[in-house]
Amino acid sequence: MAETDTRTLDAAGATLRYDVRPGTGTDGRPLLLIGSPMDASGFTTLASHFADRTVVTYDPRGVSRSERTDGAPENLPEEHADDLARLIEALGSGPVDVFASSGGAVNALALVARRGDLVHTLVAHEPPTARVLPDREAALAACADVHATYLRDGWGAGMVRFIALTSHQGPVPADWSEGPFPAPETFGFPAEDDGSRGDPLLGQNMRGCTSYLPDFTALRAAPTRIVVAAGKESEGTFAARAAVGVAEGLGTPVAVFPSHHGGFLGGEFGQQGAPAEFAEALRSVLTEG
Repeated sequence: MAETDTRTLDAAGATLRYDVRPGTGTDGRPLLLIGSPMDASGFTTLASHFADRTVVTYDPRGVSRSERTDGAPENLPEEHADDLARLIEALGSGPVDVFASSGGAVNALALVARRGDLVHTLVAHEPPTARVLPDREAALAACADVHATYLRDGWGAGMVRFIALTSHQGPVPADWSEGPFPAPETFGFPAEDDGSRGDPLLGQNMRGCTSYLPDFTALRAAPTRIVVAAGKESEGTFAARAAVGVAEGLGTPVAVFPSHHGGFLGGEFGQQGAPAEFAEALRSVLTEG
């Protein structure tokens, strides 16, 4: 791919950094790849499959190179949506295509609800919003428990509960927080609490992301083509069930993509999906639009 151009953008309460990779083809509409709290480095493999298009990735506020300047302990999808709108406007290309993963998919839904004029096609892959689940009260309580455990006992203990929740099959039971849960060492996490509380997943985004209710009226009225996707191997898990709920709210089918929640990863963060097959499915969906 062409050399990456890293740019800086000032936003309310944050300084954002994003990367632009010029494409070799004639499609003038950039492809914006976003996650949350995953930063731009998580899309290295997926971006390589779209060398013919200009690809843009970024670090969300409070993550990696994008520093928060307001000192706020938590983020809301609406804040991320404003950041994304500012970024797209800075590109100066008109509407973009967006592939959004996990919390990034929640933020992208918030973006389209507010500024659908900026997005031509959105592929929202497994947006983990508990508000669309039939077991929403139990799911929201479990998300709050993950956050509270992190604040009380530290990163290792919080991550154990996060993994347990995101891998749980089926409805979340009302007594989910009672466990039992494995020790942090089971996953190679530290048992000791180092006292830090700046983790963007467990601290900054956990509650805001999962408690966001999409504005389905605004989304249905937006000029954006919205495709909600879920991984074939994710069926029954929290984020995949939420994808079904979002699709139902939009009145559209769920697009089944290869692999799992991180199906586009090619070894980033030690996780392996099926990136070539995933990219092919994504290209097919974008081409249809």
